[in-house]
Amino acid sequence: MSYHDLEAKLLDWMARPAGGIPEAEFDALALEIHHFQREANAPYDQFCRHEKARVKHWWEIPAVPTSAFRHAALRTFPAASAVTTFRTSGTTGEGYGSHHFCSTRLYDASILRAWQALSLPSAPQIILTQRPGDAPHSSLSHMMGTLSTLGPQTWAIDAGGSLDVDAVRTTASEGPVLILGTALAFLHLIETLGTDRIPLAPGSFAMETGGYKGTGRTLTKAALYEKMRGTFGLAPEAILNEYSMTELSSQWYTRGLGGAHHGPDWTRVRVVDPESGEEAAAGERGMLRLYDLANLGSVAAIQTQDLAIRRGGDFELLGRDPNAIARGCSRSADELLSQ
Repeated sequence: MSYHDLEAKLLDWMARPAGGIPEAEFDALALEIHHFQREANAPYDQFCRHEKARVKHWWEIPAVPTSAFRHAALRTFPAASAVTTFRTSGTTGEGYGSHHFCSTRLYDASILRAWQALSLPSAPQIILTQRPGDAPHSSLSHMMGTLSTLGPQTWAIDAGGSLDVDAVRTTASEGPVLILGTALAFLHLIETLGTDRIPLAPGSFAMETGGYKGTGRTLTKAALYEKMRGTFGLAPEAILNEYSMTELSSQWYTRGLGGAHHGPDWTRVRVVDPESGEEAAAGERGMLRLYDLANLGSVAAIQTQDLAIRRGGDFELLGRDPNAIARGCSRSADELLSQ
C-alpha cells in the first residue's frame, strides 16, 4: 500500500471512538506499515536486516533507538517532499536528531484526538512556549499551535525567549484557563514571580511536558507540583503530564501523581530488559519501547532511553537512564543506520 492509502486508514482510525480498534486490526495495520517502511526507508531496512527479525506480530517489529535520528534520514519519502522537520535539542554534543514529515495531517490529528480524549473543559489557553513561527523546528511549539483550534491562546514567551508575566496575569484573571508548557517553563515562571501568586479560577488545568535536559536543573515531579499548587492554587489532580518526544508523532498523558501514562489507540507499549531486549517481567523496570503508527513517514517502533514499568497497556514512567542501553541501541546500530 502507498503512504496515502495507509494515511487514510490511520485518519479513519483516529476518527473512531476510543477503544474502537480491535487488537487483530491493529496488528494487521502495524505489519502493513512495517512492510511499507522497510520498502521505502532504506536505512531502516538495513537495520532490520541486521537484526534478523522474523516479524509476525507488532511487538516483533524492530525498534530503532532515538539516537538513530541523528545518524540517518529516517523517512519514507524523497527529501524534496519534506514540508516540516522537527529537531531534538541537540544537547548531547552529537548534533541534532531530525524527524522529517511530508505531511502533518497524521501528526495534527493525533494531537487533537488524544487531547480531546482527556475531556478537559473548553477554556482560554496560556502557552509557555514560543510560537510555531518563532520556533519552526520545535515539535512542542507545533503541538501548541495545533491546539489553537480548541480555544483562544495567549503566547507568553516571545521570539527571543522572554517571559511576559503580565500577559499570564491578564488571561488568568478572566476565568478558568488551561496553562501549558514545559516543566522548566513553569519553574521559570514560578521563580520569576517569587512570592507573588497567580491564583487560577476553579476549573483551571495545567499541562507540563517535563523537560530539564541540558539545563543542569533537577526537580522531582512532586516538588514541581507543590510549587504549582503554591503559585497557581492547582491541586495535583488538575495537572497533567504529557510524554512524547521529537521522534514520535503521538503523546501519552497522565494526571496527578503516581498514575500511569495512557496513549491513543494507534499506539502500543512494551517495557524490555536492557540486556536481553525481551519483555521485562510483570512489575519489573525496563526500557520503554513505543509503537506509534502515526509515525508513518519515518519509523513506527522507537526504543527510548527511559525507564518504565508496564501497567497493562500503559506505563509508569521512572525517568531517564543514560547508562542502560537496550539491545540494538548501541553505537554500532547507529553507525549501521548511517551507512
